[in-house]
Amino acid sequence: MQEKKINSKPIGIFDSGFGGLTVMAAITKLMPKENLIYFGDTAHVPYGTKSKKIVTDFSEKISKFLVANDVKMIVIACNTASAFSLDYLKKIINVPIIGVIKAGSVLSAKITKNKKIGVIGTEGTVKSSAYENEIKKYDKTIKCFSKACPLFVPLVEEGWQDGKITQDIIKVYLKDLINKKIDTIILGCTHYPLLKKTIRKVIGKNINIVDSASAVALQVEELLKEKDMLKKNGKGKYKFFVSDGPEKFKAIGNKFLGNKISKVTKKSL
Repeated sequence: MQEKKINSKPIGIFDSGFGGLTVMAAITKLMPKENLIYFGDTAHVPYGTKSKKIVTDFSEKISKFLVANDVKMIVIACNTASAFSLDYLKKIINVPIIGVIKAGSVLSAKITKNKKIGVIGTEGTVKSSAYENEIKKYDKTIKCFSKACPLFVPLVEEGWQDGKITQDIIKVYLKDLINKKIDTIILGCTHYPLLKKTIRKVIGKNINIVDSASAVALQVEELLKEKDMLKKNGKGKYKFFVSDGPEKFKAIGNKFLGNKISKVTKKSL
């Protein structure tokens, strides 16, 4: 059976750095036939401390670059960009576009037992209340407690996922949430799953950890099925673009994608 031309077009994914590779990894695992183009805005990481206007401007430029590369849909694999720019981008981008916040919100609302959910993210994501607003759409009785953790992104970017210093920083940030007796915590930044093991050591076994990456991959598959745009044949091909530091991105990124990155192209916004 011959495949429709649109089905073989790539999915575009973007993030402020390489944290969004956690989303890419989940998509490749679920849909290994799909072609993917990834853009990491490494020249401007992190987005979480920047204004809504700046983040939206970067997001618009990246989205237009991905559209120029003939993508069939776009995944915003960045919580801050999802919170700040998703609604705007939906109005100006002529391909389907989804963010990472809705999927994680719905999943956490389904699994909480005591209806107390903690959300950790960048300052921008936390201030936007995007997760709380989505969760409340699902269940108004759920209580959300948010905490900005601005040091987490640089820790991940430096490759310090574990060790005493990282564990001590996590303890300081999460102390208040643990005291609120939360039973579920949302990792509200795509860098944070890389700290999951150390976070688990700090919070113990009884608190659910929701990582949006897997939930978003399911959402992508559902959307492509609905629009009959799933790629049905062949093995997926991947392209990587960054706004700065392609060699560093390649070295760190391969740790999380299992040496799938053979080439990274630098592209200024």
